[in-house]
Amino acid sequence: MSSPFTQWLDSTIPNAIHLILIVVLALLLTRLFRSLTNSLVQPAASQTRAAQAHEQQTRALASSLDTAARTAIWAVALITALPEFGINVLPVVILSGLLVLGIGFGAHNMLRDIVAGLYIAFEGQYVVGEMIETAGITGRVEHFTLRRTVVRDSRGALVTLANGKIRTVSNLSRDWSQAFVDISVSPDAPLEKSLQALEAAAVSLRSDPSWSLALVDGPRVLGVQAYDRNASTLRLQVRTVPTRQDEVSRELRRRIQIEFQRQCIPLPRLTNPEPSESRGNSGAFEAGRLA
Repeated sequence: MSSPFTQWLDSTIPNAIHLILIVVLALLLTRLFRSLTNSLVQPAASQTRAAQAHEQQTRALASSLDTAARTAIWAVALITALPEFGINVLPVVILSGLLVLGIGFGAHNMLRDIVAGLYIAFEGQYVVGEMIETAGITGRVEHFTLRRTVVRDSRGALVTLANGKIRTVSNLSRDWSQAFVDISVSPDAPLEKSLQALEAAAVSLRSDPSWSLALVDGPRVLGVQAYDRNASTLRLQVRTVPTRQDEVSRELRRRIQIEFQRQCIPLPRLTNPEPSESRGNSGAFEAGRLA
C-alpha cells in the first residue's frame, strides 16, 4: 500500500516535468525569435550618416519585435502552465480570444500602420533626418515609429503621417539633388553671346571654393529650351549634394544677372502684363530631385 508521500510524488513529478518542458520550450522559442530579429538588423554599408541611421533604426525596431515576441511567448507559457496547478484556464482562454478578436476589429488601422512601418524601416525608404516628399507634404523626418512618421515642413509645422497612408514617398536626401534654371532673354539678343554669358556664370560658380563643395555636377548650359517672338528661354542644369539645390540655384541666378548686366544682354520686354501676375526678368525656375 502506497504512502501519502508516494502518492504526492506520483502526482507531482509529472506536473513538474510538464512545467520544466514548458519553460524549456519557452526559452528555446525566445532564443529562436531573438536570432530571427537580430537577422533583421541591417549593418551600415558605409560611414554615411544615412547608413548609420538606417542601422540604428533597424536595430531599435528589431529590439521592439523581440520584446513583443518574448512577451507573447511567456504569456502563452503561463496559460499553458496554469492547469498543472489545478487552475481551469478555459475562462482565461475564452477571455483572451475575445480580447484579441476585439483588438483585431478595433485596431485594424493601427495594425496596417505597423505593417507599413516595418516595410519602411527594413527597406530603408527613409530615416530620421532625411528630407522626404509624400502626400503633398515636403519636409525633414523628425521622428519615426512603426505607427507614424513625423515631418517638419517648410513652415516649421510638425505634420504627423500614419505609415499605412504613405503610398508613394520621394527621398530628397539620397546621393544628389538636381535643379533646372531657365533664363529668358530677348529674342533680339545674340544667341551665342547669351550662351557664353551663361557659361561664364557657370564657370564662376564652379571655381568658387565656397560653392564647389556643394556641387556634384555642373552647372551645365543645356541650350535653348523654348523660343517665341517674345523671348528665348535658355536652360541650365546643376546637380548638388542633397537638399542644397535651391540655394545653389539662387546663387547661379545672381551670377547670371551680374554677367548679363556686364555684357549688356537685353531681357525680354513684357507686353500687356496681367494685373494679377507678378513676373520678373531673372527667369523661371523649375526644380526636380532624383534619389
